[in-house]
Amino acid sequence: MLRTRRTPQPDSSPNSGHNSHHKVVVVGGGNAGLSVAARLRRAGIDDVAIIEPSALHYYQPLWTLVGGGLVDAAKTVRPEASFIPKNTTWIRDRAVEIHPAARVVTTGNGGSVSYDRLVVAPGIQLDWDATPGMSSALQTPHASSNYDLALAPKTWEVMRKLRSGTAVFTMPTGAIKCPGAPQKIAYLCADYWRAEGVLRDIRVILTLPGAGLFGVAVFAQALAETVLKYGIEVRFNTELVAVDGDARRVTLLDTSTGVKEQLDYDALHVAPQQSAPDWLKHGPLADPTNPAGYVDVDKHTLQHVRHADVFALGDAGNTPNSKTGAAIRRQAPVVVANLIASLDGRPRRPGEPARPLPARYDGYAACPFTTARNKMLLAEFDYTLAHRPSFPLIDTTKERYDMWLLKRYGLPWLYWHLLLRGRS
Repeated sequence: MLRTRRTPQPDSSPNSGHNSHHKVVVVGGGNAGLSVAARLRRAGIDDVAIIEPSALHYYQPLWTLVGGGLVDAAKTVRPEASFIPKNTTWIRDRAVEIHPAARVVTTGNGGSVSYDRLVVAPGIQLDWDATPGMSSALQTPHASSNYDLALAPKTWEVMRKLRSGTAVFTMPTGAIKCPGAPQKIAYLCADYWRAEGVLRDIRVILTLPGAGLFGVAVFAQALAETVLKYGIEVRFNTELVAVDGDARRVTLLDTSTGVKEQLDYDALHVAPQQSAPDWLKHGPLADPTNPAGYVDVDKHTLQHVRHADVFALGDAGNTPNSKTGAAIRRQAPVVVANLIASLDGRPRRPGEPARPLPARYDGYAACPFTTARNKMLLAEFDYTLAHRPSFPLIDTTKERYDMWLLKRYGLPWLYWHLLLRGRS
């Protein structure tokens, strides 16, 4: 049994400035930031600081099940202090600017934190206002989103009360965290309506920005069978471009033809457009070719392409993999190994090339697709979109009850007790 750790005390109050220097500064105390910080401490790096303002930590993968009425929202929240690694410095503030030439992070309370190495992992920004009418529609009784914990319980209220009419589930263009989430809630709701005997009276519409259900063929086929089972009407190459919450109407754009369509709904679930936080996307670390402003890193080493003392991982990086917790699990050890190698101060001989970094990330990501209220298939893949199963004796391309148990109980336990501790 794991021992309960002492709650570390922050080294400054949220309302005071903080001026200090650390060997490694980690921006962000979410999954990525805490995993890396814990691994660095376990590897013997003795001066690690985490810049994170929040007092609470969230296990977001369960929010889909909260929206599906299967998990209490309170089970997805724990104190941030419980997971700050022992003997690290917790700076209770938010980063607002990074100056890579000076090796300094400026914080919201006027602090200045300098570093030898920087790990950028602030997560992703939900751009609710990027789609006209979305924010105001979410204030009405008929629209919700599982991408906000305050709204996820509302999703269940909206969907369980529906007995006839049209339910619309949307997914935006561009990278989003947990790209399977817009589909998962559609399947959970359809399964519930089928059990209630009302699915035949509900038109279920799922809009997707791409030309298929999923980028890996074997899982696309499995999901096609799920769609057929529930009679879901899938609109491919379709983008939600406006919402009128008062009229309960969405405007959809077929990106392959340019044709717009207005569609009335009785229940609506939206996934917002997403990007790097504004302070990051407009800064010197951002990928200049990507309007979303993600940190510009080498997709294998996770080292910044222009600033060798900066690494990034998780949702804020521009690596072309799915933004999932499973990806972070594989990225964290790569960042730690390469960061430590970069701290090697041995002088190079004249003409000697820079030493290559030892670890490489292959793009592994995983998406647990809940296809029913007690079944799941586990999509695992890499940069090549090849199937990369972790359970060779189990066919995870088919929906299974044991995979559901993994999603509901196994993965949360792994997250709280091992991942955030740098042990998995």
